[in-house]
Amino acid sequence: MNHTDSHRWRTIDILVASVIAVAFGVIFWAWGMVWSATEGAFAFFPPAQTLLYGVWLMPAVLGGLVIRKPGAALYCETVAAVLSALLGSQWAGTVIPQGMIQGAGAELAFAAFRYRSFRLPTALLAGALTGLGAALFDFFAWNAKYDLTSYRIPYALLTVVSAAVITGVGGWALTRALATTGALDRFPAARDRAPV
Repeated sequence: MNHTDSHRWRTIDILVASVIAVAFGVIFWAWGMVWSATEGAFAFFPPAQTLLYGVWLMPAVLGGLVIRKPGAALYCETVAAVLSALLGSQWAGTVIPQGMIQGAGAELAFAAFRYRSFRLPTALLAGALTGLGAALFDFFAWNAKYDLTSYRIPYALLTVVSAAVITGVGGWALTRALATTGALDRFPAARDRAPV
């Protein structure tokens, strides 16, 4: 099989990417309630709430690590965002372009390695770039009215940190855990039962 063929999506790729996206679409909807419920806990420094942000970015990195084909990160994050909007996200349809930008961030990381590296450093970069996409979107769409130095910049930086840790490391660990169960035996990710 040549490299171009390895980038062609199989039916199982579409099915599993869709399952990841749908599962996280429901999680996104629930996570919105968690986000609202925890606002008071971060009253001392509101931008710190973005340390919880990484959960919203997980399908981009997880999808990329599992499917390992161009478009997987973008597909998973976008479909999850669409579903969360349909379920009644408190941010309504704005989450759809937001999801697309976030998914594109992870896609850039996997593309930078020509969809050939899926190790922890790549996952960290994918998480960080997904977080950067989220931070840039929020910087202009949601946070334009807030102070630059006391809110917008810390918010953006902490979003990238959360994404690198929760989304990057978490997505990589979740992929390895799924591979260990045999759930990914029809995917190259099944080989990742071995060391970093």
